[in-house]
Amino acid sequence: MQVFLYLCNEFGMTGMLPTDFIENLHSQLSPTEVQQLCQALQSTPVTSIRLNDKIDYLTFECDTDEVPWHEDGYYLSERPQFTLDPLFHAGCYYVQEASSMFVECVLQQYLSRESVVLDLCAAPGGKSTLISQYIGSAGLLVSNEVVRQRVFILSENIQKWGNGNTVVTHNQAADFGMRLPGVFDCILVDAPCSGEGMFRKDDGAIQEWSEANVALCAERQQKILGDVWDALRPGGILIYSTCTFNADENENNAQWIADYLGAEILPVDIHPSWGIVEGKPGYHFYPHKTRGEGFYLCALRKNGGGNIRPLDKRLPKLKPQTAQTVEQKDVIKTWLKEPDKWALRQQDRFVVAYPVKYKDLIEILSRQFICISTGFGICELRGKYPVPQHALAMAKALKKEAFPQVELSTEQALGYLRTEALVLENAPTGVLMLTYQQVPLGFVKNVGNHCNNLYPKEWRIRKL
Repeated sequence: MQVFLYLCNEFGMTGMLPTDFIENLHSQLSPTEVQQLCQALQSTPVTSIRLNDKIDYLTFECDTDEVPWHEDGYYLSERPQFTLDPLFHAGCYYVQEASSMFVECVLQQYLSRESVVLDLCAAPGGKSTLISQYIGSAGLLVSNEVVRQRVFILSENIQKWGNGNTVVTHNQAADFGMRLPGVFDCILVDAPCSGEGMFRKDDGAIQEWSEANVALCAERQQKILGDVWDALRPGGILIYSTCTFNADENENNAQWIADYLGAEILPVDIHPSWGIVEGKPGYHFYPHKTRGEGFYLCALRKNGGGNIRPLDKRLPKLKPQTAQTVEQKDVIKTWLKEPDKWALRQQDRFVVAYPVKYKDLIEILSRQFICISTGFGICELRGKYPVPQHALAMAKALKKEAFPQVELSTEQALGYLRTEALVLENAPTGVLMLTYQQVPLGFVKNVGNHCNNLYPKEWRIRKL
């Protein structure tokens, strides 16, 4: 080991990497591979994006390569200034670490699209938007984040992605285990970890790393898993992942799930050319072998058989509440492609839409959990006329032809995203939908000599 560390220092590999971290790697990899990994951890991070099905083309001027384990994932040879791309703000793609897109392989192999899924530790939203796109309108995703400062960026990214099949919550893992036993067909726990896999992207992760912190993370991960376990139905799929390398947070915890909670460890189909390393159990992404950051994933099936009780038998019974009548419902429904698929609910003066198919479960969530958003916002009721909300412009359920449309230039689009007042010559007055490259960007109200900007102020571009 001393010779190995000497070689690392000779080649300038350790740098800021903790010595104990490097020693621990030696239990997983050969000395040569540890050397290669240390070099990779001090190289430039890879930039990758995942396309939304809002569009089917790339607009980047740099070279691109496909991510082999996800058909909508692409590597970019350069990192653009995404803030200057209006399509980024329109939710046409998500800047996501390529390794984490591997979740899609588990979904395709083991999960029906008609599934109810919980993403427990979801912020900022990369895996949630991936799941919501996979299940489409057939399934439902509950996207949860326990840290309040992070839950709002999660909600923003979910709304921009545009799938109305998602409820964003702000609750503890135990809330799901106690209140929704056996409800979820799949639970993703992308657990808070020591962050070893993100060392080249986050200097703070290096500074905070210690063997004691690794042990603390592993213990916390087990508590989270134990707290949420009852919410997974018998036969349901648990996807456990981290962005770290060590066995304590990865293999040992995956085996603990199998032995202590009761689960079968599942194989995931991989191709040798991908460079993914099979753990015992699970799968490792090492930056010297795959184009991406460090990542670990293990898929498990919860033990237990028998018939699964219908959803209404598994949910707690609540006293019925008198629903508010949604004013101007007929007008609002003309804004949606398939209005019969959406239930409308009025909250004060705001109207939201969510899937009729999951109305009962969403009602339970909205009354027993801290819901940041349910489905997507449609409008605010102001006087005689409903004013469309920005989330409607982002929604894939939007019927674009319901509104007069104005195509913007790049300069105009960036001004709109800064919440500036626009002047649109020869445009009709009233509520207008603004588009960029034919993609909805948001709404304005044209009063003649200028337009009142309806873009959410909390989302505005502050610096260019």
